[in-house]
Amino acid sequence: MYERDPPRLRSDEYWEEIRRAWEGGATGASLAKRYDVGLANLWRRRAEEAWERKPQPDPVPEPVEGWERYAEKQRDAFELRLTETRAVATKLAEAMAGGALEGVPLWHLGFVLKWRAEHLTAETAARDRDWARRYGWTGKMWDEDGRLEPLMWLDGVTLFANREAWREDAGLPEGVAEDWP
Repeated sequence: MYERDPPRLRSDEYWEEIRRAWEGGATGASLAKRYDVGLANLWRRRAEEAWERKPQPDPVPEPVEGWERYAEKQRDAFELRLTETRAVATKLAEAMAGGALEGVPLWHLGFVLKWRAEHLTAETAARDRDWARRYGWTGKMWDEDGRLEPLMWLDGVTLFANREAWREDAGLPEGVAEDWP
């Protein structure tokens, strides 16, 4: 005749620990062995109590060059962007204070002209118009009465007149996406 082992009763705290481990990603078989419970009992409790595993985010893969070198490259890139941004900010601040327009980054020219026309003297606006005449494409930035067009128009004139420079900045090779900009 076959003799059964007496049933083992486990406390609620014991099962809570098993549940936390399962919900944390442990396998049922490993938990059954570790906690000395029947696998069928584990699955039954899991179903009755609606245990759920929360999806875990995938681990971030280590860069080929390793984390130290990656961090160093990121810091170097950050410092370069910071230096470039500060150089642009300095040039824009000088121009917006009434300084020369030479050196104002091309894509910010319309904004600087518009800002100067709205915040500085009429003489500065006239000087700006005279300065811009040396470039054929900038004549489209003012209307017949000598007023600057809206900023959106100024940006469009700059983009259209400097299409190839924009395409190069955007990394578009010759012969592709010809309708842009």
